[in-house]
Amino acid sequence: MELLRGHRILITGVLTDDSLAFGIAEAALREGADVRLTGAGRGLSLTRRMAKRLGVQHDVIPLDVTDDAQIAEATQIISREWGRLDGLVHAIGFAPESALGRGMLATSFAEVATALEISTFSLAALVKHFRPLLQASTAHGGASVIALDFDGTRAYPHYDWMGVAKAGLESLGRYIAKEVGPDKIRVNMLASGPIRTMAARSIPGFEEFEDRWHERAPLGWDVRDATPVHDTAVALLSPLMRGTTASIVYVDGGAHAMG
Repeated sequence: MELLRGHRILITGVLTDDSLAFGIAEAALREGADVRLTGAGRGLSLTRRMAKRLGVQHDVIPLDVTDDAQIAEATQIISREWGRLDGLVHAIGFAPESALGRGMLATSFAEVATALEISTFSLAALVKHFRPLLQASTAHGGASVIALDFDGTRAYPHYDWMGVAKAGLESLGRYIAKEVGPDKIRVNMLASGPIRTMAARSIPGFEEFEDRWHERAPLGWDVRDATPVHDTAVALLSPLMRGTTASIVYVDGGAHAMG
């Protein structure tokens, strides 16, 4: 069964083969989607390498979410070559080193602003530019936008300003979903439990997440197995969840709901 047959999906944030974005791209291709990747700055060469590993036939599109001109250029490329978008995966996050693991009072506003622009506001920037292409989706139930999330309802050790950025992303996703819903565009946040990726390893004290999550999750949790996240992303991108929007979909073994 190819749940995404005929779907044209743009995926951001593929830098390494252990990233959630890579796994989502791989799963989408397996389910019949036509996938295109974006990359930014010095990471562009890494994304091109990952595109080859995935077997993606299209060129990687340069896309720096802090540059409106580059987003507009990416939109034009998709418009010329595809004419529509059926899915968009926002897997973009960054915080300066000082914004993680040092407490909330040690970071300057300029550094916080960088984290919020890249990790939160970028969702609005992408949906704004790609909205006409998402409106043109021919998928049953319309287009689907997914933003990768990490439970923003609680304060976690060391996560600091990235936690604030994720909480903002959750709120922003709901507001965007309200605005673009009449266009048959749904917007959902996919909140994964901790997965052992390169990005996760950059968070000070990540091993504390690993140790505690399995104990709290009723289903247990394996930080080495991201396939439940990939599969849920496919479901969200597919018509199976065409009635779901403005939601945080948790894939964390149930830990978020425990005391």
